[in-house]
Amino acid sequence: MRKSLIAAALSLVVLGAPAPAYAGHSRECATPSIDRYQQWLASGEGTTVPATGSMLVPVHHGQKYAARIEFVNAEWHVAVLWLGNEFEAQADLSRSAGFRMTYSATDDLWVQLRPASHWSGGAQWATKIPSTHGRTVTRFFSLRPQAWAAVPELGEPAHTFASAVSEARGLVFVGKTANKIEFRGLRVDRYTPPCL
Repeated sequence: MRKSLIAAALSLVVLGAPAPAYAGHSRECATPSIDRYQQWLASGEGTTVPATGSMLVPVHHGQKYAARIEFVNAEWHVAVLWLGNEFEAQADLSRSAGFRMTYSATDDLWVQLRPASHWSGGAQWATKIPSTHGRTVTRFFSLRPQAWAAVPELGEPAHTFASAVSEARGLVFVGKTANKIEFRGLRVDRYTPPCL
C-alpha cells in the first residue's frame, strides 16, 4: 500500500504542469556557438571589453564556448545576441514560455527583447537579470507580458509586447554599471536557432 502511494505521488510530480519544450540542442554549430547561438556581439555602445565583435571565447580545451563581456564605467553599455544567427532573421516566440539562461554577472543588468520592426533605440520591453555576485547560475526568464516592462531611464516602447515576441530579432543586454558578465547556456522554449 505504501509503495503504491509513493508511486502515485511520483506520477503526480512527473505528470504535473508541462515543462517547457526545449528543442534538441545536442549538436553545436560548425563555427563557435553556445546552444547553437553563434552571434554574441559587443555592439560598441558604452565602454566594454571587448569593444566590438564576437564575445565568444573557448573554454574546456576549445570544446565549448562562453560569451564574455565586461561593462566598464558608470555609463550605458549594450551587448547583442541575434536569435536567428543573422541580423535579418527573426523568430516567432509567441508560443514560447520563456528561456533558461546559464550566466554569471557581478551586478544587475537588463535584457531587452527587440523586434525586427523596432530594433533601434533604448525604449524596449525588458526584464531584469539579477546579479549572481560572480557565481554561475541557471535561471528561467518568463515571456509572460507581466514579467516585462520598460527600463524607466530608457523610455516607454512605442510597440506592443506581443509584437516584440512575434517578431523577435534579438536579445539585447543593457546595463549602466561596471559589470563582468559571462553566458554559458541559453535554451528558448519551442525555438531552435539555425546554424549558419
